[in-house]
Amino acid sequence: MTPNTVEKTPVTLLGLGAMGTALARAWLAAGHPLTVWNRTPARTTPLAAKGARVADTAAEAVAANTLVVLCLLDDSSVDEVLAGTDLAGRDLVNLTTSTPAQARARAEWARERGARYLDGGIMAVPPMIGVPEAGGYVFHSGSRELFERHRETLGVPAGTTYVGEDPGFAALHDVALLSAMYGMFAGAAHAFALIREEDIDPTALAPLLADWLVAMAPAVHRTADQLRSGDYTKGVVSNLAMQVAGTPTLLSTAEHQGVSPELLTPYFELMRRRLAQGSGEEDLTGVIDLLAH
Repeated sequence: MTPNTVEKTPVTLLGLGAMGTALARAWLAAGHPLTVWNRTPARTTPLAAKGARVADTAAEAVAANTLVVLCLLDDSSVDEVLAGTDLAGRDLVNLTTSTPAQARARAEWARERGARYLDGGIMAVPPMIGVPEAGGYVFHSGSRELFERHRETLGVPAGTTYVGEDPGFAALHDVALLSAMYGMFAGAAHAFALIREEDIDPTALAPLLADWLVAMAPAVHRTADQLRSGDYTKGVVSNLAMQVAGTPTLLSTAEHQGVSPELLTPYFELMRRRLAQGSGEEDLTGVIDLLAH
């Protein structure tokens, strides 16, 4: 080891799927001593060749370092992998995908076992890890003190964004952004379906579609401002009544193109319900209230 390596925080990483392997490579490249464990030992071989220490068991890996990062399949995998393991005095950073409720329960689970806890939600795909210009980052929530203690190390694979002391907030932010992403994908799928049988090259539509989505994206700031103020008519550009009046054209076009409107109709129905409540001068923000049970 070089002096530079010794100065850097040692890390234990449990889980070497595509994301875990990418995290491991980033920490090794940055000179962090790394101990790894994976249920399938063969995945550790390439990392061992790059200097990682391979533990025979998860318990051995946890015992090796104070900072322990989990990147496992799901929440139940955490129970399975750490069953019977001594976690006292460990700083657990759980990057395993979970719900907010699972993250809060896991934080209490860790506390009962004498460990400190941070939850994380990775907003990146494996090729973005260790590539700062790719823009990937990780939401973290839980102990602020713990986050600050390990901020530099946690920021090696991807940027870090702390979102609060509530351990569930990282997962909640993660799911919120992913939900918006899938809504965008749904709209894009419908758009491509409309032109599918026409003499229109989808690669020609793609840049137009991407630019349009980018142009519309800032509307989320207006929505957030309206939610905070409670005034859904603030800064309205196209009111709800006008937009509902335009939906039959979209549905009729889909019918004529032989395209199912099933990706659009749930949202259009919410718009019509909000309009029926006498909210025609509002923005689309009011549909959010209809989603709350």
